[in-house]
Parts: sequence; structure tokens; C-alpha cells
Amino acid sequence: MTTRLTRRETLTGLAALLPARALAQPAPLGAIFDAARQLEQLHSLVIAHHGQILEAEALRGPALDRPVNVKSVSKSLVSALTGIAITRGELTGPDQPVAPLLRRSVPRRADTRVHDITIGHMLSMRSGLQQVSGDAYAEWVGSKHLIYEALSKPMIADPGTQMLYSTASYHILGAVLARVAGKDLRTLARERLGEPLQIEIPEWPKDPQGLYLGGNDMRLSPLAMIRFGETYRRGGDWRGRQVVARDWVETSWTPYTASVETGHGYGYGWFTWQPAGHRVVYARGYGGQMIWIAPDLDLTVAVTSNPGLPATLDGHLGALNDLLETVILPTIAALP
Repeated sequence: MTTRLTRRETLTGLAALLPARALAQPAPLGAIFDAARQLEQLHSLVIAHHGQILEAEALRGPALDRPVNVKSVSKSLVSALTGIAITRGELTGPDQPVAPLLRRSVPRRADTRVHDITIGHMLSMRSGLQQVSGDAYAEWVGSKHLIYEALSKPMIADPGTQMLYSTASYHILGAVLARVAGKDLRTLARERLGEPLQIEIPEWPKDPQGLYLGGNDMRLSPLAMIRFGETYRRGGDWRGRQVVARDWVETSWTPYTASVETGHGYGYGWFTWQPAGHRVVYARGYGGQMIWIAPDLDLTVAVTSNPGLPATLDGHLGALNDLLETVILPTIAALP
């Protein structure tokens, strides 16, 4: 059973749109959703164009207004919260060293280069620390002290050089944000993103020290994902309120390194890509949780998928990339 929003409803009235009357999709959009239905792991698809919902459908899985685990899309939210903390003067900027902000959480046996790691290095996955994502994630997240464990691991590269994708970098950032603001990460997320965007950000897991995970497992509904993406597409503005500084949006979207897996650029919590001749910036989470933004098309797309199954380039992730590049972008570009 699917649920669908009436097309061309404005984003500002999302709360009033559920449940909405289902209408037949116009042929171009119908082709997009027909293609989406062929992806068995895909749960929902929401397309916003020129600030309006063109179409939104829960193909399978939870309803569109129900928060779900967005996995590493959480990193893009933590990046936003980092920019907000800099704007508020709680952090000095991307060049600020991290170690002094962590105090006793830095192990004495840590590599001396740990003290050279900056906020920007963490944001761009260039800390140089051994990765704790992928196969290493389960062991790390099950440890007694996640931050201490991550900082105890060997340095693989000098800070600021090689991209080493690691959830630990963003968990450490989340701890830093909580410390400098004097509030836990969920409170910061609710006050600085949830309230201005009028989206729900429910509880998500904590580490053994009681710190909310900073790089994984946040929960947002597909409609909340669209609001967050639209805020970034609009230069950090939501309904006349500057939620995230405009220059932070561009700073976050500037590629400082590139993914070994895809070759796509990586900024501060956002990947960058150039499919079908359009600049696309996106947040990505395990299993195929996506927020795609194509600024030149005034387009924002949110996707949720089965969070319990992997999404690889030769599987679901590749299929999602194809859906965007060969179906969604050409279809939206051809609209009047």
C-alpha cells in the first residue's frame, strides 16, 4: 500500500497535507515513480521543485511523516550544527584544533598528530585516524568509550591529507558541539534545526558515556529530510529565517577530497557529483538514505530505503544513482 501527497502542494503546509488525497501522476513524474517502484529496497521518494512538492510517495515501509533511521545522513545534520556553532561563536572555525576541546578524552598514548586534527579535518573525513566505518563499525560502536577508542587507534595518514571515511570523526564532533554549547546533541538538533524547520527529531542511540551518536542513527521523516535539504538549497534560509549561515552552506559544499568508492567529491558532510550535466550535492546514509540537491534545477529529492540492507555501487546505490542521473534529472530539466 502506498501513500502519496497531492502534487504542487507547498512545502510550508506539509503538516496539513497528511493524509492527502491521491491523484494520478502526470506522465513525466509517473515515469520517475514507475522506475522507483522497480527498486525493491526503496521505501519512499519525495521530489520538491521550485519550493513545492511535486510528488511524494511511500512506496513501501513507513508513512511519509514517520521518522526513520537515516543512518549517515546524520553527518550532514552534524555539519549544519557545526556551522551554527561557529556562527554563534561557540567554535572559532574549521581551523580550530579538536584535542583541547576534548580534554581528558584524548588518550595519553595517542599519536602526537592527534593534536593537529582540526574541526575541518573531522568534517571532511581527513583526520588521518584509522577508520571505524564499514566492517570496523560494529567493534568500535560496541566498545566501552567510543571517543577514547577512536583516538587510540593508529594514524593512517597526516591530518588534512587522505580521505578516510569514519563515523568516529562525526561522533567526536558531536561531543565537541555538546561540550562547547553546554547542551546534549539532541537538544542542539531540536533547538537549532528541529524548531526552526518545524520537524521532529526523536531520540536516537547514545554511547556508554551518555553522548548521542554524532555520525549515525538520527531519525527523520522523508518530509523532514526534504525541509532540511530545501533549507540548504535556499542558502540556509527557511521561510525567511537564516537557520544556517549562507557562507557555511557553500563552505560545506566545497569538495576538499574525494571518495575512493565513488570518486565523488566530499566537503563538510556533503558529497558532490556532476551527473547529467548538473551539479548535485547530496547527503548519504547506509542502505540508501539520500538527500539530493541540484541547485541549478531548484530541485531537492529525499529517498529512504531499507536501513537493514547494504547499498553498494553494483547494487542498490548504483541503481539509485542511475535513477537520479537517467530519469529524475532529465525529467525535471524538461519541465516548463
